[in-house]
Amino acid sequence: MNKPFVFKNLHLIISLLVVVPAALIYGLSPSKSLPLLFDFEVASVDLKSVFRAIMGLYLCTSAVWILGILKNSFWNTATILNLVFMGGLGLGRLVGIILDGIPSPAFALGTVGELTLAIFAFYQFKKNVSSKSD
Repeated sequence: MNKPFVFKNLHLIISLLVVVPAALIYGLSPSKSLPLLFDFEVASVDLKSVFRAIMGLYLCTSAVWILGILKNSFWNTATILNLVFMGGLGLGRLVGIILDGIPSPAFALGTVGELTLAIFAFYQFKKNVSSKSD
């Protein structure tokens, strides 16, 4: 892989490296894995279902990012989805911080990472779309 290819797709690659493992942790065995990482239990079938739905959403979103990396015609869509996905998570966590207070270090770090990736996706989109029209 050449450097321009890697840098153009870096926001998508980093997102994949974070989101795919998170999806699997959330969905494969939420009642076993999540209490090890976070301060809550996943005991009800309904809550397990919520985390498995999150896993599906994360994995399908990741599939679009992979398409964007592999097929240039999907790159704009994948980048916009990355911006919306990471921005939505980060802004939702900011609302949580305002309403509920500072979360655990893992969630606080997630907030920073998600907002950083959203900003980076916006930068990548602006840079790569404007360079095509020049």
